[in-house]
Amino acid sequence: MPSASCDTLLEDIEDIVSQEDSKPQERHFVRRDVVPKARRRNTQKYLQEEEDSPPSDSTIPGIQKIWIRTWGCSHNNSDGEYMAGQLAAYGYKITENASDADLWLLNSCTVKNPCVTLANVYLCASFEGHSVRLLGQKKDNGKRLGGARLDLPKIRKNPLIEIISINTGCLNACTYCKTKHARGNLASYPIDELVDRAKQSFQEGVCEIWLTSEDTGAYGRDIGTDLPTLLWKLVEVIPEGAMLRLGMTNPPYILEHLEEMAKILNHPRVYAFLHVPVQSASDSVLMEMKREYCVADFKRVVDFLKEKVPGITIATDIICGFPGETDQDFQETVKLVEEYKFPSLFINQFYPRPGTPAAKIEQVPAQVKKQRTKDLSRVFHSYSPYHHKIGERQQVLVTEESFDSKFYVAHNRFYEQVLVPKNPAFMGKMVEVDIYESGKHFMKGRPVSDARVYTPSISKPLAKGEVSGLTKEFRNGLGNHGSPGSHTPAASQHDSASSRMALRMPRRHQDWAPRTAVGLALLALLLAFFVKVYNLEYN
Repeated sequence: MPSASCDTLLEDIEDIVSQEDSKPQERHFVRRDVVPKARRRNTQKYLQEEEDSPPSDSTIPGIQKIWIRTWGCSHNNSDGEYMAGQLAAYGYKITENASDADLWLLNSCTVKNPCVTLANVYLCASFEGHSVRLLGQKKDNGKRLGGARLDLPKIRKNPLIEIISINTGCLNACTYCKTKHARGNLASYPIDELVDRAKQSFQEGVCEIWLTSEDTGAYGRDIGTDLPTLLWKLVEVIPEGAMLRLGMTNPPYILEHLEEMAKILNHPRVYAFLHVPVQSASDSVLMEMKREYCVADFKRVVDFLKEKVPGITIATDIICGFPGETDQDFQETVKLVEEYKFPSLFINQFYPRPGTPAAKIEQVPAQVKKQRTKDLSRVFHSYSPYHHKIGERQQVLVTEESFDSKFYVAHNRFYEQVLVPKNPAFMGKMVEVDIYESGKHFMKGRPVSDARVYTPSISKPLAKGEVSGLTKEFRNGLGNHGSPGSHTPAASQHDSASSRMALRMPRRHQDWAPRTAVGLALLALLLAFFVKVYNLEYN
């Protein structure tokens, strides 16, 4: 049984990476077949090199290449950036090519959807004879602390965008979600630390900041402050032309701040955008989910913000086929989408996460869940949210390249996606465009010929892959502990996000994996920084 379970896990891991990626074992076989060409050597020099070099079957920590793959929300992506930065700071090479890597680090999410999770790795690690320890939460005088120090090294996926986690954990206990299992209760960062991180980001050429957490609206409730207070402090340090995007907030915690939130969302350096998940338009379903609000609360939030912040983009989430959802419940949700015509809608077919209360309730038949998901998707695609904007002149901030590499991607005041020509002079700049075409998820803009291209960044952006946040203190720590890769810092500071997997394969699959020393060194390094609610250590 244990072996079969681990085999299934390994198959799942293979499935979630590209089939075109050459695997570590393939590179192993290629290297094994290489026959070195004999040549004359200076005997004395050769003996000295042999003495200074490690045995051929050993591996030196800190010189390997690592490929990191992250799934999930922006909070998870932020954690992945910190992982990459700390590994790079210790000498490891972060590669974007999986086939070049000595080790794959998979950073996964397990909130609502199926994914290979750390819980499964715990089991397989135990079955294979490894020692597994769960490390406790960080606390100060009995009070849980927030996540990692925000000035730790990181490698931004996009050098122009800084993702800042303002708090970790949450106050809810939704019956379908495992966030509480992975992150625990709410723990907020102090305002001054968040403001300092924003300042540092702008000094490194960032022009857009995303605030993220499991619930931004709950920020500060554990430390005697609130989200509007934080936001007013942050907008004071945002350079002209740079933008701030707010993350997801649940209805209960934003209701009491609606007036202040409307003022903030009208600020010229804040996107008029808010992600407010409704999940269902049925009060009975919301009660079973333990969402702690009713549909009327959600509508109050949306109606108020649409009135006070003209043009605001409201994004929302919906779960189809939650246990106990009737046809009538589902039709209420369909009516909500038809009424508000959300321009951004995330539709999820319910999947029971093991260990959650919702997994123990009688399930809606799979074919019914699938059909409801299709029906709601059909409704969502029945309207065009941007067609009426053709002919408008808009200011847009260009931050990335489109997936098909044909355009640059920009966002307007309402965080609506606008595709612009690939002119290198536009990247990281505020550009004025005329909208001439629209699709379901985008508009296309033609740059105005006589318009000024504005540069919001106060510094030149870091190069892609360059490490951010290498503070003097951190550099000194590296020096005190020897060469990069030889030691981990003395203090553990990180409360990580969701599931973390460093691929350390079973013995019968050892040709797959990097040598044991690499896995041990990397795991030790990650654990030193990412002490979390549930954490993994191989001995």
